[in-house]
Amino acid sequence: MFSFGFVALYFSAFSQKNNDSLLQNATLQGCVAYAIIHYPLIQQALLDEQITEHEIKSKLADWFPQISLNANYQNNFQLPAANFGGAIYKTGTYNTSLAGLNATQNIFNRDALLALKSANDVRKQIKQTTTSNKIDIAVNVSKAFYDVLLTQKQIDLLDEDIVRLERSLKDSYNQYQGGVVDKTDYKRASISLNNSKAQKKSATELLKAKIATLKSLMGYPANGDLQLQYDSTEMERQVLMDTNETVNYNNRIEYQLLETQKKLQLANLKYEKWSYLPSVSAFGNYSLSYFNDEFSKLYTQNFPYSYAGIQMSIPIFQGTKRTQNIRIAELQVKRVDWDIASLKNNINAQYAQVLASYKGYLGDYYALKENVDLARDVYNTLELQYRAGIKTYLDVITAETDLRNAQSNYTNALYQVLSSKLDVQKALGTIRY
Repeated sequence: MFSFGFVALYFSAFSQKNNDSLLQNATLQGCVAYAIIHYPLIQQALLDEQITEHEIKSKLADWFPQISLNANYQNNFQLPAANFGGAIYKTGTYNTSLAGLNATQNIFNRDALLALKSANDVRKQIKQTTTSNKIDIAVNVSKAFYDVLLTQKQIDLLDEDIVRLERSLKDSYNQYQGGVVDKTDYKRASISLNNSKAQKKSATELLKAKIATLKSLMGYPANGDLQLQYDSTEMERQVLMDTNETVNYNNRIEYQLLETQKKLQLANLKYEKWSYLPSVSAFGNYSLSYFNDEFSKLYTQNFPYSYAGIQMSIPIFQGTKRTQNIRIAELQVKRVDWDIASLKNNINAQYAQVLASYKGYLGDYYALKENVDLARDVYNTLELQYRAGIKTYLDVITAETDLRNAQSNYTNALYQVLSSKLDVQKALGTIRY
């Protein structure tokens, strides 16, 4: 089977084209590479990566100094009054203005610390999600590619069948005209020919639907021409794989995602435990104050003041909230452990199932491949004997039907074994991006 590592080689070429670009070489590799770039789900996953990166940077920004500038102007229509020794005095000025520069710096803050500690794992998780989507679309496109080829091959077989039946129809008609046989053979040939033509028409319409499905999975323009190219000999060589390979859980993207999820849950557990620690920050302020009864002279003189300090907030008692949150986080970690155990069991069962299917299809493939040669020899022999008047036309029709069925069954077996091989590779985690 082919390797998916080649996809990276197509990225630079495809990135220079717009989304309406068409494939000049629609091989299986080319179709998969096209889908990795153009399929909407993959594009959304790449956008999610960018969104996540900006979210991480937004949270990490809390470690930088937070600086703000505040300014105001106030006009007092009436000055406030104050009592000094029984006498009432007006205080203040009619015009006041303040301008201040404030700065804070986190020293210890559990929210910012969690963002710092978990940033790499969050990035890894979103990239693993994208990888999982790529693997799924690669397998789906490959199966759709094989499905189209299968239908095309069936149409080719029907074309061959129609040629044989037209020749048989001509032979049976000539023998009927010559009085060698009755018109029954001629009618049987006509019935078989009409059936094959009807099957071809049905397969041709089905092919259109399957091509549309493939285009959809690729993100390919619906009205774009897509001519598939393949090497049938190479495809037959690709049916084999090592069936003695054992499952390595670490190769499965689903397992990697759960491992990353567990790391994030452990980080969340630490976050809850940090709730017992104080939050510490530094702060500072520098302000300019302006006072004057006349607005025109308000900013002629300022009265600055400044200060700096450290602030600490120590949580003392919050009921049992912190304890309960820690317990919840611990249980969430255990829950991920059970998810991992469940996934391992599912992987083992999945691998056993797809491997059994692959071996079954492979056995069918070899048996049916031999049947094609046998059926062709039988048909050729009976056709010659019919022309010589030794065999009946019913024997020819039966042999022709056997040949068509053998060819169709062999073609189905080839694409079934190739599709099942994809399932085995996915179960093993050997399809990578």
